[in-house]
Amino acid sequence: MKFNQSNKQNQRISRISETTLVIGTDIAKHNHVARAFNYRGIELGKRCLFQNDDNGLLNLLAWAESIKQEHGLTDVLLGVEPTGHYWFPLFHFLRQRSIEVVLVNPHHVKKSKELDDNSPTKNDIKDAKVVAKLVIDGRYTQPQLPEGVYADLRVLMNQRDRLCGDLNRVKGRIHNWLDRFFPEYRQVFKNWEGKASLITLTNFPLPQDVVAAGETTVVAIWKKNDVKRAVGPKRAELLYRKARKSIGLTEGATAAKHELAMYLEQYAMLCRQIEQLMELVAGLVEQIPGATHMMSIPCIGLITVAGFLAEVGDLSGYDHSQQIVRHAGLSLRENSSGLHKGKTTISKRGRCRLRALLFRAALTMVAKNPEFRALHLYFTTRRDNPLKKKQSMIAICNKLIRVLFELGRKQKEYDANKVLGPHREAQLQAAA
Repeated sequence: MKFNQSNKQNQRISRISETTLVIGTDIAKHNHVARAFNYRGIELGKRCLFQNDDNGLLNLLAWAESIKQEHGLTDVLLGVEPTGHYWFPLFHFLRQRSIEVVLVNPHHVKKSKELDDNSPTKNDIKDAKVVAKLVIDGRYTQPQLPEGVYADLRVLMNQRDRLCGDLNRVKGRIHNWLDRFFPEYRQVFKNWEGKASLITLTNFPLPQDVVAAGETTVVAIWKKNDVKRAVGPKRAELLYRKARKSIGLTEGATAAKHELAMYLEQYAMLCRQIEQLMELVAGLVEQIPGATHMMSIPCIGLITVAGFLAEVGDLSGYDHSQQIVRHAGLSLRENSSGLHKGKTTISKRGRCRLRALLFRAALTMVAKNPEFRALHLYFTTRRDNPLKKKQSMIAICNKLIRVLFELGRKQKEYDANKVLGPHREAQLQAAA
């Protein structure tokens, strides 16, 4: 079944009937605004101002119920502009009370706010009306917030992204410290994150500390901490020689040692937290049907599958893989008018984390997976409409989405022959 966006919008328009009360809401941090309309766009009653707490949401329900009874309406469709994270409590509260909540794209609100008054004026009351009119036109989407194991997975993967960002910042600060106080250190330890290197930085952070301790003491400390391979007297001799001739700063040595100790403590804590978090992620992924089949793809591991499922959610909620392509913002955007034909780019209207995850995975697949490397070669060297390398990578991302969707939905193992297709092998051989 081919995915058709027009059919989807027709279904959304048909959802609104003569008995439907359409409510547009503008969500803020503390105070919200709601306005009510019928299916023809005629405003009903006065606007409702309510706060972001239990009493405020109960007032919203009472206001909506009174309008329903006054005008003989039977059901409610409430539109929300999902800016920030303030709309989540509203959605959770109303869903528990069987009120249908739909989302309106903030870009649509921004582009259409001048249709009624031909003015760029922006305020909460006006935005609530714009949201309601977009809902009436069928320009809304059904929210697919993750539930159960998918909700836990999204929280954990978002936290992992934040922890990895913090870890990279700490690594950068340690690099900065070494460049200032011991610039020769990475000539001794190319990877400062190794076990012996971390022990050395903890016990002998400055060049003068190494010189004062001597080679024998450095080796003894290594052995005491169970460093048994790769480092020994020769490495200690090299470290001692570089420390004696170091050009690093010598002023502020006491504060510098304290600074490095704090960085190393933060580094160890973040590494430990990421490891513990990934243990929880692995346990959640095992509970998701089809996840192990998705990891049967060569070069696709736990982080990619967990991140994909965290952003996409339950695959059974999608009719076609093209919906995930749009969800990731990887659908193509044409820029043409009359005889002018501009560049075709991706829309970038979607989840940026999912898009970045897929692009990183595609880079690895093109480098190490034979089938995807062959596809990349074909896309960039084919006779008709050869793609640039970046365009080919986008095509690889879309292909990866289709493969992950197929394996996850049907719970099948990866088949290299099906990735290439029945007629593609001859084309790939010709391209090679």
